[in-house]
Amino acid sequence: MKSFASDNYAGVLPEVMLALQEANDEHARSYGADDLTGRTKAHFKEIFAADVDVYFVFNGTGANVLSISSATRSYNSVLCANISHIYNDESAAPETFTGCRFFPLQVNEDAKIEPSAIEQRLIRKGDIHYAQTKLLSVTQATEYGTVYTPAELKDISALLKKNDIYFHMDGSRLFNAAVSLGCDIKEMTTDVGLDILSLGGTKAGMMFGDAVVVFNPGLKEHIAYKHKQVMQLASKTRFIAAQFDAMFKNELWRGTAGHANRMAQQLYTTLSKHPEIKITKPVQANGVFAQIPVGWNAPLMAQFPFYVWVESTNEVRLLCAFDTTEEDIIAFDAAIKVLKAS
Repeated sequence: MKSFASDNYAGVLPEVMLALQEANDEHARSYGADDLTGRTKAHFKEIFAADVDVYFVFNGTGANVLSISSATRSYNSVLCANISHIYNDESAAPETFTGCRFFPLQVNEDAKIEPSAIEQRLIRKGDIHYAQTKLLSVTQATEYGTVYTPAELKDISALLKKNDIYFHMDGSRLFNAAVSLGCDIKEMTTDVGLDILSLGGTKAGMMFGDAVVVFNPGLKEHIAYKHKQVMQLASKTRFIAAQFDAMFKNELWRGTAGHANRMAQQLYTTLSKHPEIKITKPVQANGVFAQIPVGWNAPLMAQFPFYVWVESTNEVRLLCAFDTTEEDIIAFDAAIKVLKAS
């Protein structure tokens, strides 16, 4: 089966599988005290060009919960996009573990948060009756596959720093965003003033695991304890670290994310030839969003699973992965042509 439902459906990169096998050769210290984990954390410092702390976690929800809980107290509020993953797709885990109120912000046509939307929520500071805003989270690439530019992120960062608010990025598809922008990772993280980052690995081709990258020294004091408290400290941490080590080696992430992005562009070009299909968002990373005839859903999903994103308009999400091929897109197009002819 090949799928356009999620890059989580894809398997594991061969280079990552090899790294896991190599990490399995001998005994090693547990809970991140091993040499491999130490070397990988040093690589993070090089890539981000900063004295970052790194905490490996099992999954993206764990990364977000650890990031947010390390920067907030239960009387705080968190600002995020109304379409964000932490607001819609993590079964209230961030609210449950942090105790914070989450305020959704309306996004613009490109699915991005604008500074003006943030400013409207910066109210009632010091009012004990009101959950005090302490963190803003953005998603890069966004849930609609669009990408914040470094300039846009810097504008948001400046506003947050002015108001003593932490800047968190959910970077579950950060590699795709970096390739889309043609920039280094540090240019849209370190250089824009992030405080803390959830860095995705699984969607990029790892077997499991993500990372929390801490930039702000003020967040480093308690996060190690939170790491254990939110049940994200792996006893065999080296098996997550080894995968990131493989992703960073020779910039493997750039090649695989670039391929997924190119396949999305090809899928966009192919679907655009059908007048029955309306592309709803700019295609900038590895996703295509489109409105299709509702009668196509079941027969197409039987061959190529995908998600209906907005039921009322039958807007669907089609994601490409590191192993999506031109032949997959041709076959998907052929299935559409069969439906049109029937």
